[in-house]
Amino acid sequence: MADFRTLDDLGDIAGKRVLVRVDLNVPMKDGVVTDATRIERIAPTLAELSGKGAKVILLAHFGRPKGKRDPEASLGPVAYAVETALDQRIHFASDCIGETAAEAVGEMADGDMLLLENTRFHPGEEKNDPDFAAALAENGDIYVNDAFSAAHRAHASTEGLARLLPAYAGRTMQAELEALEKGLGDPARPVLAIVGGAKVSTKIDLLLNLVKKVDALVIGGGMANTFLAARGTDVGKSLCEHDLADTARQIMIDAASAGCAIVLPSDAVVAREFKGGAESRVVEVDAVPADMMILDVGPKTVEKIKEWLDRADTVVWNGPLGAFEIEPFDKATMAAARYAAERTREGLLVSVAGGGDTVAALNQAGVADDFTYVSTAGGAFLEWMEGKPLPGVLALTK
Repeated sequence: MADFRTLDDLGDIAGKRVLVRVDLNVPMKDGVVTDATRIERIAPTLAELSGKGAKVILLAHFGRPKGKRDPEASLGPVAYAVETALDQRIHFASDCIGETAAEAVGEMADGDMLLLENTRFHPGEEKNDPDFAAALAENGDIYVNDAFSAAHRAHASTEGLARLLPAYAGRTMQAELEALEKGLGDPARPVLAIVGGAKVSTKIDLLLNLVKKVDALVIGGGMANTFLAARGTDVGKSLCEHDLADTARQIMIDAASAGCAIVLPSDAVVAREFKGGAESRVVEVDAVPADMMILDVGPKTVEKIKEWLDRADTVVWNGPLGAFEIEPFDKATMAAARYAAERTREGLLVSVAGGGDTVAALNQAGVADDFTYVSTAGGAFLEWMEGKPLPGVLALTK
C-alpha cells in the first residue's frame, strides 16, 4: 500500500484552518439522525485537531441534490448530531464557498468547529471542477480526508482539494487503510474470503479479483445458487441468474488456475415462500424440491465454513450467507459471524468486514465490535475489494 501522511505528520497547527472531509451522509427521520455511527467514527479526528488549536472546518455531502440547493438535503440538522457526539459546539454556515463561508471561517477562534453546507449543492463538486475545488481551498491551509466511504469518488472535496493543499489522512481513514492492508494488501495467510448477497451480477469484478488474491472463497446467499446451477444442480425456485452460468464457470476456472478453493453450499434451508416463520427444512443441495427455494445454507455447510475459518489467519467478509433479515433464515450467517468473532477474540484471526448488509448482519449477531475492523463504507469498500484504485486515497499519497 502507498505511503500516506497522517495526523502524526502535522506540526504545530494552532490557528491553522483545517478543511476536513467527513462522511455525514447519515440516515435521518423527521430531522433526527437515526444512526450516528459515521459521526462517532470521525469524532477522534475532529477532537484531536480541535484540541491542538486548529480551526476545524467540516466539508461533507448529504443525499443527492444534483448540484442544486435543496432544503431537504441541508446539513443544518446534522450539525446537532455532531455536537452531541463531540460534546462541543458546532457552528454552521449556509454555504461551503464564497462570502458566506469566508465570513463564518473568519469569525472562528482557535479550536472552534464549523460545518459548511452540503458540497453537492454546487455542480462543481461531483464534476471535480478545478474552480470549485479552488473556491473550497480558499478557506483552508491544510486538508484532511477522513471519509473513506467517499474515497471512490473523484469529486472536488475528495480528490481535487487534496491536490491544492497539504493533504493528510484522518484517524478514521488511517484505520480503514491499515485494516484493508491487513485484509488483502499484505495479509497473514491463509486468507479466506466470504462473499454473499443476492446476485452474482453485482459482484463479478469482486469475485474475479478475489480468486487471484485469497486461498479460499466461500460463496453464499442467492449468488451461490447461480454457481450451483452452473455446476448442473437443480436449485428449484431459488433466486438464480441462469444467464450468468458461463460467468460463474469462468470464475471457478480462474480460481482453480490461481489455486483458490471455491467453497459452495453442500446443504441448504429451503421453503416454499419467503416470509418470517415460513415452514422450512434442510436438504442436500442436489435434492432441492422443484417447488421450493433456497433461503439459507445448511448446518453441514456452516461446519465446513468453520473448518475453513480454523485454517485461516485472515478473513475478509462481504455479504450474508442467507436471507438473514428473516427468521429462521438468519441462522447460518449468525453462526459463522459468531465463530469468526470468537477466533478473532482469541487472537487467532484477523477479520475485516464491510458492506451495508454485512454490517447489519454483524450487528444483528452482536459481534461487530469483536471483528478486527468493520468498514461502514459501502461502495468504497466494495471497489477496494474489487482491486480498483480509489481516487480519494490516491490523492493522499506522499
